[in-house]
Amino acid sequence: MMRTRMQRFTLLLWASRAASFLRISTFNRSFSSVLKDLKYSETHEWVKVDGSSSTIGITDHAQDHLGDVVYVELPDVGNAVTQGKSFGAVESVKATGDINSPVSGEVIDVNTELNGSPGLVNASPYDKGWIIKVQIKNEHELDSLMDSEKYAKFCEEEDAKH
Repeated sequence: MMRTRMQRFTLLLWASRAASFLRISTFNRSFSSVLKDLKYSETHEWVKVDGSSSTIGITDHAQDHLGDVVYVELPDVGNAVTQGKSFGAVESVKATGDINSPVSGEVIDVNTELNGSPGLVNASPYDKGWIIKVQIKNEHELDSLMDSEKYAKFCEEEDAKH
């Protein structure tokens, strides 16, 4: 029987949680969900820089902890965003959380696909589930963000606390 990618993921996630409950060692999935060419914030947003513009979304780690996303509040094109400040929100079956901008600048595009398909944030957080594109105001802000290695370690430490 051929399983879809989502079915395999769901089964793997269930098995990982069951193993955790039973105190059985299992791999940490955060390593497989952190992309090397991105920068990451401590509030679990990612940014992909392309010249002086950037694409922003929430990380696989964040969407996993949120659960099924049912609504994404998007800003308007032309709005200013500030590093570390909220520009929107993600609502899931479990919780609602702010989305903070990892960089300051002006919103130049929003992913309107999320209006009808907010689940793209779960299914494809680094590709089809991107949230906004920003014209970067201060490229030096990128220096305060984590690379993939630091972010993976940050997630491990955070999960160990909970």
